[in-house]
Amino acid sequence: MVDVRVENVTKLFEDVVAADDITLKIEEGRFFTLLGPSGCGKTTILRIIAGFTKQDKGNIYFGEKLMNDVPPHQRNTGMVFQTYALWPHMKIFDNIGFGLNFHKTLKKEKERRVYEVLRLTGLEGLERRFPSQLSGGQQQRVALARAIVIEPQVLLLDEPLSNLDAKLRIQMRTEIKRIQKRLAITTIYVTHDQEEALSISDEIAILDKGAVQQIGTPREIYEEPHNSFVAGFIGLTNFLRGRISEIDETELSATVSTIEGLEIKAKLKADEDWRKGLNVIASIRPEAIIIHKHGSATSGVNRIDGSVGVAGYLGNRVRYEIETIWGDTLRVDIYNPRHQYIFKEGENVSMLFDSEDVTLIKIE
Repeated sequence: MVDVRVENVTKLFEDVVAADDITLKIEEGRFFTLLGPSGCGKTTILRIIAGFTKQDKGNIYFGEKLMNDVPPHQRNTGMVFQTYALWPHMKIFDNIGFGLNFHKTLKKEKERRVYEVLRLTGLEGLERRFPSQLSGGQQQRVALARAIVIEPQVLLLDEPLSNLDAKLRIQMRTEIKRIQKRLAITTIYVTHDQEEALSISDEIAILDKGAVQQIGTPREIYEEPHNSFVAGFIGLTNFLRGRISEIDETELSATVSTIEGLEIKAKLKADEDWRKGLNVIASIRPEAIIIHKHGSATSGVNRIDGSVGVAGYLGNRVRYEIETIWGDTLRVDIYNPRHQYIFKEGENVSMLFDSEDVTLIKIE
């Protein structure tokens, strides 16, 4: 195992900045995800780490070894591509063992290692089939097995689940995480799927327009976003813009006067500089809001009235689109709807939420 360091890496494609002074540290044995929308630079960074793309400036280290001029086949990485890239004319055994040929692995040792990863990836009994005889999920396992059979120091995965259906994606991401933890391989994973990243990552780097927006654990990224892009990209949230009109230093809380004329109470982070008059965005997650019939709500720290525009039944939850009196729409998620009253479209309601559930983001 090794740690991977990306130091001040920049890459331009003509006048497009694909990577803008990127610095990352991936600790050995960790599952690190590069997450962001299409075109944010995540695959470019992965290809630079793999050696397939040359950066314009900056350094790549595996441990203490500078990798800038090391060709891809000498970096001891395993790569899983989005398209799997399996040889259609080769049986599964030969597809998996293909990389061992370049390592001049003896036949007996090759067989041992191929059969070991066949067991690890749940492909036993399929080694004599061709890729066309396998399902999409099985082909994905073959691609993963081929990457890990060479016992790489670093495992690189470029959106490997994007071609699978939703149910199979959930199953396979669990399998990838299980295998990665068992082998303790330093892993760098690229995806645009927020839920996927949150569920399997030890640490996530959020990227946008070639720049890192935030690095943190899944919980830190979701609960403590550094800016409005991160808050809006990770899951769903409601934004209210305003200005801090009052600060209570004893309770470490603030009152935000929004542009709609509301006053919102919010808890403050102790390690940040807050002051009156600061322009902020108040972020409130849909699941943090409690909804009541209008007029029946108990007293709460924060309250907003409105009417139900849309009530969408999603099985494990109901997602309400609540139209406010100022014309905006707030989203509310109510889980386990079987045991709760389902509000009808057009029904007047009150929304309550605590100050601890309001995340303030400074507007620079």
